Amino acid sequence: MLNTKTVKMTKADKVFMGLIYVFLVLSLIIVLYPLIYIVSASISDPQMVNSGKMFLLPKGITFEGYSTILENDNIWRGYMNTIFYTALGTTINLAVTLPCAYALARVDFSGRKWMMNFMLVTMFISGGMIPSYLLVKGLGMFDTVWAMVIPNAASVYNIVVTRTFFQATIPREMEEAAIIDGCSDFKLFMKIVLPLSMPIIAVMALFYGVGHWNSYFNALIYLSDKAAYPLQMVLREILVLQDLSSNATGSMTSSMAEMLYSKQQLVQVIKYGVMLVSTLPVIVAYPFLQKYFVKGVMVGSLKG
Repeated sequence: MLNTKTVKMTKADKVFMGLIYVFLVLSLIIVLYPLIYIVSASISDPQMVNSGKMFLLPKGITFEGYSTILENDNIWRGYMNTIFYTALGTTINLAVTLPCAYALARVDFSGRKWMMNFMLVTMFISGGMIPSYLLVKGLGMFDTVWAMVIPNAASVYNIVVTRTFFQATIPREMEEAAIIDGCSDFKLFMKIVLPLSMPIIAVMALFYGVGHWNSYFNALIYLSDKAAYPLQMVLREILVLQDLSSNATGSMTSSMAEMLYSKQQLVQVIKYGVMLVSTLPVIVAYPFLQKYFVKGVMVGSLKG
């Protein structure tokens, strides 16, 4: 084994390492500053935030924004809707992606290359927003939970990654041995393949889950009932309300403008608080899935 202590770095190596450390420190600052700013702004005095006096650390600490969030039924309803859409959507995604990817990974599946090429076309060519809207409405899914989970039931990219994982990880000899022992294809998939595929399952659950958690476009075009809005749509309405309020102050009396200005400042704090609340579950869940995430992505990228 090479002893790194005995290796002497040249002047060029030291300069290169110094540049790497500088780049890493700058990257860390770029990533951390928005996060720290959002946390600080969510508990700071709205006037300090709007005037720009709060640069990094909180000033005039107040939890009025969070108290308003906890008392707002729309935010809690949006939170519960998002959790439901994410759980149901991710379950459907995995139920579609895993069997499809395993079937395409089987060398004895007739027509798998043609099917794979046909699916790859959909990554570059789609029907468009209007035909998709008409299809969802024609199927009776408009203004229902199914409009949030069915149109995005599978991702071709995730299917390709999962298929590559199956090809690189599941030995064909193991499958043949199980078939010789009388194992059916369904039992082979459920009892042997899935237990050996926990890394890629965790990766796909993370990919799909984050996508559902951050999704708002389907709700924007498919949902008209505000009671079914996900959290991202509630946050969008808060941002739109703030912009509309700032544009309407010119035609109001001084007392009305002052009241609206105070409300607008509170909305500013609520905005940062909801941002933090909406991203907190993903931040909490990621450390538990990180080892599977790294392993699954690396193994899934070995072969094309």
